[in-house]
Amino acid sequence: MAEKAPVSQADELPSAARLREIIDSVIREARALGASGVEAAVSADAGLSVNVRNDEVETVEHHRDKGLGVTVYFGQRKGNASTTDFHAEAVSDTVKAACDIARHITEDPYAGLAEPSLMAKVFPDLDLYHPWTPTTEEAIALALDCERAARTADQRIINSEGAYLSTHAGLRVYGNSNGFLGDYASSRHSLGCTMIAQSQGGMQRDHWYSISRCAGDLEAAEAIGKKAAARTVQRLDGRKLSTRKVPVVFAAEVARGLLGHLIRAISGGSLYRQASFLIDSLGKPLFPDFVEISERPHIPRALGSAPFDSEGVATQDRTLVSGGILQGYVLDSYAARRLGLQTTGNAGGVHNLEIAAGEMDLPSMLKAMGRGLLVTEVMGQGVNIVTGDYSRGASGFWVENGEIQYPVEEITLAGHLSEMFRGLQAVATDLDTRGNLRTGSWWVNGLTIAGN
Repeated sequence: MAEKAPVSQADELPSAARLREIIDSVIREARALGASGVEAAVSADAGLSVNVRNDEVETVEHHRDKGLGVTVYFGQRKGNASTTDFHAEAVSDTVKAACDIARHITEDPYAGLAEPSLMAKVFPDLDLYHPWTPTTEEAIALALDCERAARTADQRIINSEGAYLSTHAGLRVYGNSNGFLGDYASSRHSLGCTMIAQSQGGMQRDHWYSISRCAGDLEAAEAIGKKAAARTVQRLDGRKLSTRKVPVVFAAEVARGLLGHLIRAISGGSLYRQASFLIDSLGKPLFPDFVEISERPHIPRALGSAPFDSEGVATQDRTLVSGGILQGYVLDSYAARRLGLQTTGNAGGVHNLEIAAGEMDLPSMLKAMGRGLLVTEVMGQGVNIVTGDYSRGASGFWVENGEIQYPVEEITLAGHLSEMFRGLQAVATDLDTRGNLRTGSWWVNGLTIAGN
């Protein structure tokens, strides 16, 4: 008997027209109940994920999720309610619940919808929607191919923590009583694996993965597996270091975290709560003058692209750091009002924040550094955004004469984010685009390594 054709992810999602109808009904009902302002967001998602380990299938999950969030304003009193039931009665009950909550909430002078003039009016085609529906058997086969390529790449690979394949398609609709109603569909697919290697010095683990809007843009399963194996084997026989202060290169996937710390420190919530080491930093130098950091929300197929934020505000290219000087914060409308500023279209987060690369690739950067540490993994939660203190467990490789000499482990990096930002020497060309924070490797001068 022929195998039944898989149901398309697109067929598993409700239509945008249907979700828009729900938003319209929410706004009408809330206004009828006396709300002065209303906003609602509705989403629907479908996908498949498989996990394999040591040639065995561990899990197969088909996902179908949906949700509706309603926010109402009675003057400057705000109420929220949500549901996963889209039937008319459930939607009405959710609106009523939000209104009941708002009537009992203390007024907040900063509460309210984003300004109507800032709503998105143009919706560029960002090429975000590429649904992919492999059969369960095809998905399992790809995950197994990835794992087998890793397990057979080197005899020192002794075990696997598994490989996975995940596909996802979703539709988002947002509307408010200021007349905005917008929607966009997106997809996201990923494939990766984690390996364990052993030598006389002990065992190590590492991983690699690929993620993309379009399945055709994923790295090949065999290539992902081989890279995971190579990364794992490289970590064997790690050494400890004595305490010292040296230059450090953060590999691109780790440097993304440093960019994330910056965003947290210049985000509205941290600023108006006085919980950031970068309070009142607008217009001040944070980095050397070669550093340029920008937000580019309209890059086709990029993982952080979106035509509008979660308040309907139009996204647009903007510069956060130019010439090393902080040019703007990261704000939604509420935080902006608290700070006496205007929203930057960042309700829900940033969109493709990218630091401009220099001219060196990673090997050239290590040669330029000469002697120091290449960090490929950090651990722990030792980052204090209030004070800027930085202390995290780390592992990586010791570099001498511009060449990797041996792996290192069980060390702690210690410093202060302000000094790390000012001590940035260069950004490499190895741009990691697997997320909404896009960066190459960072070369930072003068961090303390706490070791033996």
